[in-house]
Amino acid sequence: MTRQITADMEESPLKKLREEMSMSQEDFARRIGTSARTISRWETGESVPSFTIAQMKALDALLAEQGKSIKELPDSFAAG
Repeated sequence: MTRQITADMEESPLKKLREEMSMSQEDFARRIGTSARTISRWETGESVPSFTIAQMKALDALLAEQGKSIKELPDSFAAG
């Protein structure tokens, strides 16, 4: 089941986070150890984000560089 993005849908929290860090999907993906296509699917709701331990550690380090904490992330990255 694929969800289509419409103009009235709220932006994905993951996309918002990535853009706040001024990163492309490719840069963000590289930093956390996945593909840009996977990031795109997560941001559009085509698939639900799932992270390996290594990816969680990489995300935590990336957030720390930005002065953020993993505890600040929403419980869901789904677009609303």
